[in-house]
Amino acid sequence: MDQKTKQILESDRYNVFHASTHLKQYASGELSGRVVTGASGIRIHDSLGNELLDGFAGLYCVNIGYGRKEMAEAIYEQAKQLAYYHTYVGHTNEPLVTLSERIINMAPSGMSKIYYGMSGSDANETQLKLVWYYNNVRGLPNKKKIISRDRGYHGSSIAAGSMTGLALFHAHFDLPLERIKHTVSPYYYRRSDSDMSELEFSAYCAQQLEAMILAEGPDTVAAMIAEPVLGTGGIVPPPQGYWQAIRAVLEKYDVLLIADEVVCGFGRLGVNFGSQYYDMKPDLITIAKGLTSAYQPLSGVIVGDRVWSVLENGTDEWGPFGHGYTYSGHPIAAAAANCNLDIIEREGLVENAQTVGAYLQQKMISQFAEHPLVGDSRGVGLLHALEFSPDKQSRAQFDPNLKVGPQVAAACLEQGLIARAMPHGDILGLAPALVTTKNDVDVIVTKVDKALNKVMDNLVTSNVWRG
Repeated sequence: MDQKTKQILESDRYNVFHASTHLKQYASGELSGRVVTGASGIRIHDSLGNELLDGFAGLYCVNIGYGRKEMAEAIYEQAKQLAYYHTYVGHTNEPLVTLSERIINMAPSGMSKIYYGMSGSDANETQLKLVWYYNNVRGLPNKKKIISRDRGYHGSSIAAGSMTGLALFHAHFDLPLERIKHTVSPYYYRRSDSDMSELEFSAYCAQQLEAMILAEGPDTVAAMIAEPVLGTGGIVPPPQGYWQAIRAVLEKYDVLLIADEVVCGFGRLGVNFGSQYYDMKPDLITIAKGLTSAYQPLSGVIVGDRVWSVLENGTDEWGPFGHGYTYSGHPIAAAAANCNLDIIEREGLVENAQTVGAYLQQKMISQFAEHPLVGDSRGVGLLHALEFSPDKQSRAQFDPNLKVGPQVAAACLEQGLIARAMPHGDILGLAPALVTTKNDVDVIVTKVDKALNKVMDNLVTSNVWRG
């Protein structure tokens, strides 16, 4: 390690509080760090001269790829003209107006307005406030509970972290909040009854949701929040017929549907939004990540007509809507988002995600579905996961202490590929950028194959698995 890198990492360990990190291991130097110095396309570079193929687009977000000078110029030009002004009491800026019109035109039918924040977490906090306000206006003060799903991911703040259905984000933080409930995950691979078809499992999920609503009291349940495809919970596409069955239950009990499109929005599934792909018919939509391809922090809440008309009635009665962030509708972030959408449209990246995504699914499944270490190879669009099992037939799970998923992710990194060990299971996730080519997919598959075989050999030679 060169002296400059060493100095940067020493200062970092002393001063920076890192997300999702074992704090003591990193601060002591037991856990290594990496100084990222640059990036281009789907590859990043570090201070030691390593080049890594980013198979996860940062955190599902750098959809147009790294190093886009056009984006830097758009940010710079907007900063020169208007770096900031707030959007309270009717103040606006031209890039924000342009962006909002574009998003409404891209979104599923029935969407009306957009409220802006800076992250998916704060957007989902906003969603809860909207839903609670909505039912107060309607004279339903008890209709406030939110149903999320086990293994869903909706952020890591207090309310958004409560909606997340992963124990890592609850344990030792006094979460979830009492008003947040979790129903069964649409995780077909982990179904308890092996004989269930996908349609039968979807019907079971809908029955479990209805049972929860009835147990809690329909007059107390306000909304369900859900990702079109489970992301951080394991990259799990819903089983056949799932969203149709769920939507019927929600409509029966006057329960709003919030589609969390932070991962799926803006092309990852080969369509503008995952809720269009699955015909979810949401009442509210959460967006972030792909909105700017992470070149600037920006999130949004897209409000449907049904909810918006009630919000208007509320301000008629109670005055200005009491919610706001200093940076809502920030002009530099809006300019970056417009440039990002320009690139997506001009280069046909939604169509590319559809074509290359289909190729990714075909290559991953053909290469790994029968691999001795792989229990499940699943995905949709430019999302794919491999779940590892010691016994393919029984869908058994490895001893968590073996950390098979992290072992495979580490072996991928040795091959120069960034893939993600997903939490709460031995699962390897891939979410490459929308600019990924078929040749890139071939490289990714080759690197994953080498990594898998290395881990498999290590497990066999160490006598912890017979293969």
